[in-house]
Amino acid sequence: MNNAEEKLVFERPRSLTDAHTHYCPGCTHGIAHRLVAEALDELGLRERTLGIAPVGCAVLAYYYFNVDMAEAAHGRAPAMATGMKRANPDKILFTYQGDGDLAAIGAGEIVHAAGRGENITVIFINNAIYGMTGGQMAPTTLEGQKTTSSPMGRDISIAGHPLRMSELLATLDGAAYVARGSLHDPKHIRRAKKAILTAFKVQQAGLGFSMVELLSACGTNWKMDPVEALGWIKDNMVPYFPLGDYKVTDAVKNL
Repeated sequence: MNNAEEKLVFERPRSLTDAHTHYCPGCTHGIAHRLVAEALDELGLRERTLGIAPVGCAVLAYYYFNVDMAEAAHGRAPAMATGMKRANPDKILFTYQGDGDLAAIGAGEIVHAAGRGENITVIFINNAIYGMTGGQMAPTTLEGQKTTSSPMGRDISIAGHPLRMSELLATLDGAAYVARGSLHDPKHIRRAKKAILTAFKVQQAGLGFSMVELLSACGTNWKMDPVEALGWIKDNMVPYFPLGDYKVTDAVKNL
């Protein structure tokens, strides 16, 4: 094939830096990063995007996204995004948060940001465990799932039920678009990207709060190899956290 016939079919998104990530082998944070970056590129949003990194495994996200980034205190990314968006309404604001950051210490922040209808986009990574701090039980840890703080498995009578954050936030009037996807195979990765694109379009149109939850693998803390971890998402997480759109307002349908 000569140069005239060559066609570029795959490249690193401009919204990602060329830094090597620190994530464990088999972790799907890298896939989620790429989907967000591809969406920003395809929508032409890179130059006007501001991102908020969480406390958790993605604490170094500001090294990986090629956009202006800020670091929030644990769980406070929605509050920081609220202030930055209100001060810079022409910017695109997204938070990138894990289940400990968003659904535990940050539960109040995310509920009130959605309730107020803040025009921000949230990328919520749900791997059913605290990853960075050693594999403790998270608000999304499944019943019977073993962690370092629940070595016999999550006991519902003691710890309560895992939180379904997409279903919860979808009940709030300020939420314009809430969806749950998964990163366990190529088909669902493509669907997840479509949801992320929709979420950013919602913000572009000024329609209010949008969130995409992504079921993600944590093979290291689940004590599984990468292939086994992807299968565990499909067999165990998807049944409890069903995939799909949970809130699509009429205005979003017309985008």
